[in-house]
Amino acid sequence: MSELDLCSLIQDFGSEDKCRRYLERLRWPKGVVCPECKSDKISRIAARNQFDCDSCRYQFSATSGTIFHDTHLPLWKWFLATYLLCESRKGMSANQISRMLKITYKTSWYLCHRIRHTMTQVGEPVLDGTVEVDETYVGGKKIGFGAFEGRQNKEVVIGIRKRGGELRFFHAEDAKSGTLARYIKENISEHVDVVITDEFVAYPFALRQAGVPAEKHKTIKHKKHVYVEGTIHTNTVESAFSLLKRGIIGTWNRVSAKHLPAYLDEMCFRFNNRKNDFLFRDTILKLIMSQNSQNIEYKELIATVRKDSAA
Repeated sequence: MSELDLCSLIQDFGSEDKCRRYLERLRWPKGVVCPECKSDKISRIAARNQFDCDSCRYQFSATSGTIFHDTHLPLWKWFLATYLLCESRKGMSANQISRMLKITYKTSWYLCHRIRHTMTQVGEPVLDGTVEVDETYVGGKKIGFGAFEGRQNKEVVIGIRKRGGELRFFHAEDAKSGTLARYIKENISEHVDVVITDEFVAYPFALRQAGVPAEKHKTIKHKKHVYVEGTIHTNTVESAFSLLKRGIIGTWNRVSAKHLPAYLDEMCFRFNNRKNDFLFRDTILKLIMSQNSQNIEYKELIATVRKDSAA
């Protein structure tokens, strides 16, 4: 299924039965298999939307052991919310989804965060080629000037983007050289062609700590109103920052520091998959693979501050 649009989504997944059949096909493309003993000798219990294993007598369904297990929300609303989050370029607020799906704001907020939780990209390969690194500040009020602007009252977001490749956002505790060096070392290959930054004083020290040779570091002089010098610029990562800030200001309206990493994960996942015709399918697959032990609980969302997460 490629190039899925909203009309096709409603037509193909407009009922609970259609959604369950789709989950079955995704989860068991070669036929239903018992999750306990792996036997393919299965009987269908149509009245309960379940299966019975003829070998070990274990009973299960297409949602057993997934994020959909024991959900009180209809599957077609899960599917619609997933599609809206995947296809809305600047994201979609929980308030908007609440109105569209006719569910409470609390349910919508929790639903969106559970979907975002599966969008976290881990184990991604390091970036090579031409890579741009920049930092920005979001939230709060503007305090201070120059290199110290906004640090006291804003959240630091570090952006790393490969030209023609992937984007990474990180919610960092500060923009000091040691912090920058850690993100650079974890995400940029030692065989990178060139790393481009602005003239922020911390970058030369950070790149040196991360093991990037000085000859591979190119700087654009923004303070001298120079924004492009041949192939030297940070416009690529700055355009991603622009998209993020339009999402915060125009879509989510307010993002707490506590949940900022989750929104960064969502933005990067959607951006890096913007050319994927099967994004909806792949996201549903991630939801299926999200086991009960990995599901984020509501009490955790409202009580636990998430640590920096790799976008």
